[in-house]
Amino acid sequence: MIIKAHIYVLIASILVAGSFIASAKLAVLIDPFSLIFLRFIISIIVLAPFIIRKKDFISKIKHSFFRALIISLFYSSFFILMFKALQSTSALNTGTLYTLVPLLTAVLYIIFFKEKITIKQYFIYFMGILGTCGVIFKGNFNLLLTFTLNNGDYIFLIALVFMSFYSISMKLFYKNDDTLVLVFCTLLGGAIWTGLSVLFLDIKLEWHLVQNEYIFYMLYLAIAATLFTTYFYQKATILIGPKSVMSYIYLNPALVVFLSFIYEQNLISLEVFISILVSALATIVLQFSLHKQR
Repeated sequence: MIIKAHIYVLIASILVAGSFIASAKLAVLIDPFSLIFLRFIISIIVLAPFIIRKKDFISKIKHSFFRALIISLFYSSFFILMFKALQSTSALNTGTLYTLVPLLTAVLYIIFFKEKITIKQYFIYFMGILGTCGVIFKGNFNLLLTFTLNNGDYIFLIALVFMSFYSISMKLFYKNDDTLVLVFCTLLGGAIWTGLSVLFLDIKLEWHLVQNEYIFYMLYLAIAATLFTTYFYQKATILIGPKSVMSYIYLNPALVVFLSFIYEQNLISLEVFISILVSALATIVLQFSLHKQR
């Protein structure tokens, strides 16, 4: 079961990496808030038939919904604040700050589950951050040294706290739920929260603009990068815990680089390749360290 959990997270990480490419295609088409809302709506429509056809699933929704509503609040808040932050900061800055999520999750894990972080693990977290930043900054660490925070970055730091709470809450609020039902309720909650945001901010949906090849990108975001990843992360978090799941974040930039190489023939420099190896090594060593601690 432990190996299966790591396979779940690895598949989810690959799907998430692909979502960055798909999101880049769609970002110029419709408002990001409308995009997030549509992601949740499509994923709910796809999953709903599998839920409705089983009577026991309907009764289980009552058992899971309100806890899933809290989980989805953290999940959707991350996306909302991320897009809000990107209005006044760069993707480079957000990518750099995102490397803090595994460490933030580990700190929250201490608070909620009374589990300590060893000195060795702190060092591995640092190596993971360093390797991931090497990928983000394309091996030019002079750019990293000139990195400064702006208003958008402070908003994104709050978003990172929500992402860490999202990971913790998947384990904290799990009460022997059926995973598929819990995923459905989480997606439903995400649609409620993002729908309220769209309504409150008076944002035009403009979903009719999603045509031709953009339909494929939208389906990928909704089904692969939202529905499947939510399911895989939920299953894995129960089995191996939030710290192990979130540590795979160090691989995300590397996976984006590899997918860009495969689909867009973007070359990988030696410096970036070395940084990818450092990120991968940090993730693997951290997994072994966390496994021994369990």
